[in-house]
Order: sequence, then structure tokens, then C-alpha cells
Amino acid sequence: MKKILISSALLLGALICTSESMAQSVNKLSAKEQKNGWKLLFDGTTTNGWHTYLQKDVSPAWKVVDGALELDPAAKEGGAHGGDLVTNDEYENYELSLQWKISEGGNSGIIFNVHEDPEFKQTYLTGPEMQVLDDAKHPDGKITKHNSGDLYDLKKSAKNAVKPVGEWNQVKIRQKDKHLTLWLNGVETVSVVIGSDEWKELLANSKFKTWPGFAKYSKGHIALQDHGNKVWYRDIKIRTL
Repeated sequence: MKKILISSALLLGALICTSESMAQSVNKLSAKEQKNGWKLLFDGTTTNGWHTYLQKDVSPAWKVVDGALELDPAAKEGGAHGGDLVTNDEYENYELSLQWKISEGGNSGIIFNVHEDPEFKQTYLTGPEMQVLDDAKHPDGKITKHNSGDLYDLKKSAKNAVKPVGEWNQVKIRQKDKHLTLWLNGVETVSVVIGSDEWKELLANSKFKTWPGFAKYSKGHIALQDHGNKVWYRDIKIRTL
């Protein structure tokens, strides 16, 4: 019995150490990542490097809570302005890595190649989107090409890889010379070349087919969508290719 108790204690200690190690690595770059050119887009404590789309600063609806960027819809009910959060810088050939967690029944998205111009009132008018969703309880979960990991309204995920509500999901988005690849929790969900024959067909069968500015820009901002539901993003980092 004594040996069993000691073994259990050692296992518990190892699990705690592993958990603490993982927590410490969030919003930080390892020596290897730094060597490979990764750069943090979110430092875990401030909104430095970000602003609300078509605004100078970050709206009060976006807050830093427990090391994550949190969209708080209640702040908007109190009169605060919301809106999508976008990077100050623009990117063209890159790998983006981040984690997201959605609220029950929630909807959001990661929008990229966003061209910020008053001509386009919303980020999604120019930027394609990787869907962020509670697939089980949001109405979009019943719509093909509107589930988590999908290239929203363009291409369905090759495999469903989303985690349950309340758990963190790991994303990687890679764009190199218009070749776009999406991963969710280590699973490749979408691969397509923007401007290819396949892309043209996908576009023709989407809601974006008549939108003049959609996916016309190979370089742009990265946006975290305000869809009116609580959502969290963290461990956001990028490297240029």
C-alpha cells in the first residue's frame, strides 16, 4: 500500500509540473522558436500591437483576462464599442499559430489578408476566414463550410478536429505564395491555392462571389472577429516565410 501511495504521489507531482510547464509556455517563445524567427503578436498582459478595425485604439469590449484576449459582449451592452481586433502590422507569406476557446453557442473567426480601408466597413469584406464556433449549439454548426476549422463558406474541413466548448483549440495558418493551409489541433483541415481553378470554383459557389474586394489582397492584417459572443484567444505568434 505504501508503494502505491508513493507512486500515486509521484504521478500527481509529475502531472502538476507538466501542467505548470505548459501554463508557463503560453504567450512566450522558446529558444527554438526565437531561432526559427517566431514573433509574439500578444504578450499576455496588454493589447500592444493591436487595434479595433478602422479605429485608432482597442475598444473596451476587448480585454486581457488571465493571459488571454477576451471579447466581452456585456461591455457593448454597457455602451462600449466592439468591433474586430486587428494587428497593427500586415503580413503576406507567414505561419500564424494561436489558441482559441469559444463560449457555449458562440461564434467568432480568424480573418486574414484584411485590407483596412474605410471603403470596406468590415474585415470580412476583404479577408478569408477560418471559422471559430461552438459547432454543437450554434446554428452555423448545421451549415456545410461553416464549422470550426472550415475556410468559412468556401471549403469544408477534411476532418472534424474541434474540441468541446471550454477547451483550448490549437490553430496554425500557413500562407506561402498564395498556397493556404489550415490546421486545427494538429489536423490539416484545408489546403488550397488562392487564385487557382479550384479557388475560383469555391468562390463561385460561395456568398463572396460578387464581393468586389474579397480575397483580392495577398497581404493584409490578421483579425479576431467580434461576432457578439464571448471568445478567448491566446499564445498568438507569427513568423514570416
